[in-house]
Amino acid sequence: MIERFSEYQIMWVFVFFDLPTETKTDRKRYAEFRKHLLQDGFTMFQFSIYLRHCPSRENADVHIKRVKKWLPRDGYVGILVITDKQFGQMELFRGCQRIKGEMEPQQLELF
Repeated sequence: MIERFSEYQIMWVFVFFDLPTETKTDRKRYAEFRKHLLQDGFTMFQFSIYLRHCPSRENADVHIKRVKKWLPRDGYVGILVITDKQFGQMELFRGCQRIKGEMEPQQLELF
């Protein structure tokens, strides 16, 4: 029996951050934090909002642990985890025009 991924088991991890950029050191910390997110497979959703698709809660926890390890000394960082079902209910707009969600991960299925 082949077990398929459930939209209630697949998770999306959002990282929201507001980091200082006044000094050269602040900008470097900002850039390093962002670089770590990108290297770990996060994608920019909006400025200072990055997200990552995870096949399970256990996998999401691994990535959350990594983000916590990279937390900058100053600024604010929020981490939110939602199911794929919840993510699919998000409505996106560009101006007043509703747009189709562009963040659909590609899943490979091996037999």
